[in-house]
Amino acid sequence: MKRTNTPSHAPNRPIRLVIVEDDDLFRDLLRMALANLPGLEVVADFGDADRAEAEIPSLMPDVLLLDIDLGKGRNGVQLGLSLRQALPGVGIMLFSNHREPDFLLSVPTEQAGGWSYLLKTSVRDVATLERAIRGAASGLVILDPRLAVDFRSPLPGGSALSERQVALLQSIAQGFSNKAIAARLGLSEKTIENQLGVLYCELGIDTADSETHARVQAALHYLRGIAS
Repeated sequence: MKRTNTPSHAPNRPIRLVIVEDDDLFRDLLRMALANLPGLEVVADFGDADRAEAEIPSLMPDVLLLDIDLGKGRNGVQLGLSLRQALPGVGIMLFSNHREPDFLLSVPTEQAGGWSYLLKTSVRDVATLERAIRGAASGLVILDPRLAVDFRSPLPGGSALSERQVALLQSIAQGFSNKAIAARLGLSEKTIENQLGVLYCELGIDTADSETHARVQAALHYLRGIAS
């Protein structure tokens, strides 16, 4: 996948957020969770897709937090794709009550960078919430850790990933940096860099191409593996 989505966030200011959620109580819960995270700023929230689509472009947000199920009319994925036309660099964090990774797979591959997906139950975990938002702002693909079940994704030629390689993919898909992955697995950061290089090669990801975002492609590979 090429880097067609250039993140809009400048590192010297807070990440500007807009929430679109039709449930008033959950919208308030999300605002409270975000109030505990430094460097983030909620600039507006909306309860319906039509008003959100009309007003969001002028707010110039960095990340949209969109409920997938917005009641009647369009869902969060459709709203996000529409708003991406006006705000090409905006990150999008989808959330849902249900495990529905296929929704994220419905996003065209060339636009997939900058989309995160969390279950609503994970919003209370501020570390997971922050990784998803910052990942979306940076143009990555970040997935809820609770989606990591029944991973099935053979390599080209029919061979399977090793247990360590699956663990690396899971960590990438959850938005962990190389340093954080090294700490999680009890390895050096250099070892993680080397193992990721091998993993990208086996997945057929061309890291020599400066226009290719290896972490995004790896996360999409993982997404396809849990949705299959």
